[in-house]
Amino acid sequence: MKRLFLLLLSMMKIGLFTFGGGYAMIPLLENEFVSKRGWIGEDEFFDMVAVSESTPGPIAVNMATYVGYRVGGIVGTILGTVGIVLPSFSVIFLISLFFSRFVSVAWVAAAFRGIRIAVVFLIFSAAWRLFKKLPKKPFPLILFSAVALASVALSLFGFAFSSVWFILIGAGVGLAAYLFALLSRKDEGEEGKK
Repeated sequence: MKRLFLLLLSMMKIGLFTFGGGYAMIPLLENEFVSKRGWIGEDEFFDMVAVSESTPGPIAVNMATYVGYRVGGIVGTILGTVGIVLPSFSVIFLISLFFSRFVSVAWVAAAFRGIRIAVVFLIFSAAWRLFKKLPKKPFPLILFSAVALASVALSLFGFAFSSVWFILIGAGVGLAAYLFALLSRKDEGEEGKK
């Protein structure tokens, strides 16, 4: 019961104090549940990130759902999801009540400019941690480099290219590499029998 309560409080804290969406939450979720509490292993956490990115819905909600399930089963799933969504929902609801007056305040506009910079850092930090955990083999490094270069090129030249296509192309390339490795192992096994 204490663990579920801590899960809810942790998710609410992360949901309340993270700006910039799900990618900015990844380092905080990792720090809270992998480093600090040790409830989830590093490899399992990064598998959750990969699954959360490729399933429909916001990555923050998907991550909270998976972490909640891993920590507390079905009840943990509900508490994790509600905990991550409730603070943001409450703040947005309050802001919407006086949005026009809220945006015109000079110090609020300046705070949001500063927050944007922090969000870029948090997203870069999450990407760097994922890159460090990437197996240092030719195929993952080539695929990572190709996706990074394609992302930068498409952004610089103003092409609208959905991230869904990156996920689908990456999945296709990964599946093709897996099948190729499987077939080459099968061929080696047949040659060894001769």
